[in-house]
Amino acid sequence: MMVVQAIAFQRVLPALIAAAAVLVLMWVLTWLVSRGVRHVARSMQGEEPWRDVGAWAAQLNRVLRNIIQAVALIAAAVVVLQGMGIRGTPRLTANEIIYWLRGAGLRILIIVGGTLVFLRLVQFFIDRLQDLLTSADPALVDSDERRKRVRTIARLLTVLADIVIIGIGVLMVLRQIGVDITPILTGAGIAGLAVGFGAQNLVRDLIAGFFIILENQVRVGDVATINGKSGLVEAIRLRTIVLRSGEGTVHVFPNGIITELSNQTKDFSYAVVDLGVAYKEDVDRVMRILRDIGRALRQEAAWAPMILDDLEVPGVEQFGDSAVQFKMRMKTLPGRQWPVARELRRRIKQVFDEQDIEIPVPHIAIEDARHAKSLS
Repeated sequence: MMVVQAIAFQRVLPALIAAAAVLVLMWVLTWLVSRGVRHVARSMQGEEPWRDVGAWAAQLNRVLRNIIQAVALIAAAVVVLQGMGIRGTPRLTANEIIYWLRGAGLRILIIVGGTLVFLRLVQFFIDRLQDLLTSADPALVDSDERRKRVRTIARLLTVLADIVIIGIGVLMVLRQIGVDITPILTGAGIAGLAVGFGAQNLVRDLIAGFFIILENQVRVGDVATINGKSGLVEAIRLRTIVLRSGEGTVHVFPNGIITELSNQTKDFSYAVVDLGVAYKEDVDRVMRILRDIGRALRQEAAWAPMILDDLEVPGVEQFGDSAVQFKMRMKTLPGRQWPVARELRRRIKQVFDEQDIEIPVPHIAIEDARHAKSLS
């Protein structure tokens, strides 16, 4: 009986040694991977601490450790079962398992780890891009709408990057375990072509919307003219822009069909006023009075926050049928050009009445019909 047990133990002993070697290799790989992840985390942190780098390193360590442990435990179990002579287990020797772990197994581990690292690197750069876009214009740093649009871009880029990177990683792993990925690539290409033909308008709208948001061409609350329709921008989405006209009509434009976009309230605006005075008036005196009106308006506490510069009166714009035409403008905050222009017109009328400066109106001479007939 003792002899039989000794023989059985001798048969199992090589398997136990191989299993122990696999477990030792697992521990060494886990230690090396942990040190590598910590080194990468420190290099990514740099001079400016990144608040998520510690949590990311811990999470990546857990994932890689679990993968290594699962592969090693499965290999050790197979070796032990084979050594015990249990039927139904794969006919693999310890050398074959070690060879596989050193070859395809190690490559799969590197692919999985590299995929996770690359995913996090891409997310890191997307976060940095999000910070850059948010702080690109100091005047808009506190704008909730700008933050929401930038977050929309970041989410879209994250989803696209995850799909591409994970897809490539899965295909590389399948190739390492002996799966022919050519039919998968062919099927994916055919499916992508079919989706591209069926949803080309949707894709066009999404791409156009992405660049509208990225380039900050228009914001919610702006007054814009899109394809000849003017109104207040109520919503900006990846697929559409919504305008509400002055009459309350809502216009919805798919981003892909926008051929002309004019933003009347981006960064700053101009209050533009056209004025005609009689030919008998002194042009230099009129220009001096207009500048004084603009200067007085800018100095008032109620209007000063809206106005960014003095009134510009370049000179005589043209000679009209009954008046000398002037064009003036005043730089204002976005959207404040209309109240400033109305106030300018009101004050110009009051001052011109006080200074006896004539604002002519067109005159049409109509002869009496009977008198015209008698002359004929």
